[in-house]
Formats: sequence, C-alpha cells, structure tokens
Amino acid sequence: MHRGTPEGAMASRLLHRLRHALAGDGPGEAAAARPEAEQFPESSELEDDDAEGLSSRLSGTLSFTSAEDDEDDEDEDDEETGPDPLPPGDGTSGEDAERSPPPDGQRGSQLLARQLQDFWKKSRNTLAPQRLLFEVTSATVVKDPPSKYVLYTLAVIGPGPPDRQPAQISRRYSDFERLHRNLQRQFRGPMAAISFPRKRLRRNFTAETIARRSRAFEQFLGHLQAVPELRHAPDLQDFFVLPELRRAQSLTCTGLYREALALWANAWQLQAQLGTLSGPDRPLLTLAGLAVCHQELENPGEARACCEKALQLLGDKSLHPLLAPFLEAHVRLSWHLGLDKRQSEAQLQALQEAGLTPTPPPSLKELLIKEVLD
Repeated sequence: MHRGTPEGAMASRLLHRLRHALAGDGPGEAAAARPEAEQFPESSELEDDDAEGLSSRLSGTLSFTSAEDDEDDEDEDDEETGPDPLPPGDGTSGEDAERSPPPDGQRGSQLLARQLQDFWKKSRNTLAPQRLLFEVTSATVVKDPPSKYVLYTLAVIGPGPPDRQPAQISRRYSDFERLHRNLQRQFRGPMAAISFPRKRLRRNFTAETIARRSRAFEQFLGHLQAVPELRHAPDLQDFFVLPELRRAQSLTCTGLYREALALWANAWQLQAQLGTLSGPDRPLLTLAGLAVCHQELENPGEARACCEKALQLLGDKSLHPLLAPFLEAHVRLSWHLGLDKRQSEAQLQALQEAGLTPTPPPSLKELLIKEVLD
C-alpha cells in the first residue's frame, strides 16, 4: 500500500484512528492491545490553541487563584501524579475523508478510501447520534478548608424551543472520575473507546488546566451519550439527577421553598432531556417536590398541574405509595380552585375502602421528607 504521498499518509492515519474507535465493540484482545492515548478519535485533552480559545469563551466566568496557590494543588480531589494524555493528532474526520475523492492514479489511496468508507459506515451503526450537547459555562475554584477544588457548571442542551433555558449541573473532578470508574467496571467494552483526563498532582488550578478539563468533560459526556448502552446506564442517570434531587429535598425539608423549587424544576428538565421520565419513581418524586413548593408559595394552579401529571404517570398503579397522596392533594387543590374533583375523589375513596391507604392518607410533604434518595 503506497504511503509515500501526503494523501496516503493522511488516509493511513485516519484508518488507524477509526479502527481504534471501533475496536471497543470488537474482540477483547484488540481493545487490550490499544495504546491508551488512542482510546477515542477525539482526545480528551486540548492542544494549546484550543485551550486558549476555550479560556476566551469562558472569560468572565472562570475563577482562578493566584500563582502561589499552586502549592496547594495536592488537595484537589486527592489526585495522584500522572502524565496528561497526548494531544490529538491532525487529520480530517472519517466523514470528510469519505466525501473527498481519492487522487487519480494512486491505487493505495483509493483502497484506503474504500476501507475508510466501510469503517465509517460501521461506526454509524455502532454509535447512536448524539442527543444532547454539553457546554461548560463556568468553572470556579472553591476553597473549603482543608480542601480546594474546581467546580464546573455545565449547561445540558437538548431538543426543544431555542428560547428554553437549558438545564444545568455543577460537578467537580472527583464526580466525573467516579462516574468514569464505575462505568469502566460495568461496561469494559464500550468504555475502552472513551478517554478521560488523567489525574495530576500539580497545576490543577491554572487557567490552562481548567480550560483543558472543561473541554475534556464536554467531550466525555458527549461520547457517553452517543453510545446507547452507556446512555441508559443507571450510574450516568445518577450523575446527572441524584445530586439535584438531594439538594432540592434538603431545601424543601428546611422550608426554603423558593430555592428548592428552582432545583426541582431543573431536575425535572434534566430527566426530560435524558429521556428518563418514564422511569420508576424519580419523576414522581420530582413532581411531588414541585407540587409541595408551589403549594407553599401559594401557586395552587401550578401545584394542581403537577398532581395531574403525576396521576397520568401513575395510571392504574393502585398499590403505589404516592398514588393516594397525589389524589388527596389533587382533590384539595381542585376544591380550592373551584374545579372538578369528582374523579380523583372517587378513586381515593375506593383506595380507602379497599384498605390500600389510611384515612386520611399521608401528605406529599410527609412522604417527601421521609424518602431516602440513593
């Protein structure tokens, strides 16, 4: 195969990178033999120009410490020494190679182009289209003696009206590292093709490091979302939603309803974008939190709408512990607003007569306080 020409060398590099991108679904021997720096077609780290561009994009939102603070770098997330991944190689993507016609008179390049097309078609069948976009909108150095860490805030951008405010999450390096470790343990094959920024002992709080990691975390979450087997993993769902639910629950229990309402709403939007609203109980718990906060803030119409949505999700699950509390709240709010409550009232009465719920049933707020989120 002729590699003497620039076109042949580029095609060879592209084929090499695509093979590594697809080897995660192939035999385990191939995956194990891959160099770690070639774990994904897109590296998890940035070249210097990319880091500078990302720092400019985040200007005004990144909070950096002074140079002498680098002496305390060991404190961030108990990180260990390790070299950074190699910068990404040059070359066009497989799709661009597929669209570019091979040069005339070069059989080797033509053969590589056909192989690239075959590999790229296979990758389209392997990796699902990315459904969500992630963007680090701010990164703040948090000093919480004796520790110090960087808190990354990401916007989660999904399908919907362009004027809709995106959901947001705030996570530190150790949160991302824990997610990566858990997924690697459960999904060895798919995770072999997804790289992650390595731990460092020093210079964790410089603008360059924070910019590189911001970009790496965006790519990391995007790659996870592109693989169906990983996209629906419980650990990934927990990473996005569980911290928001816990904070919202804590604020609700302490009576900070306005602050809690914003977190419940953000958690609901996250679950909608992640496609987990049909899951077991977290959507119902989120609606319970929204209903309680709206009631306490004297928004009965919004609270009633949350109850109706929850009753639709519950359907005919007469044994679900949240059914009677939602019915009771819906009856009370409908009476307050002068709206029809007969159907909910009859359903609640049937549950009580069958001995499936006490009279009166526990309130949504009582169940919300007692719920253990794990």
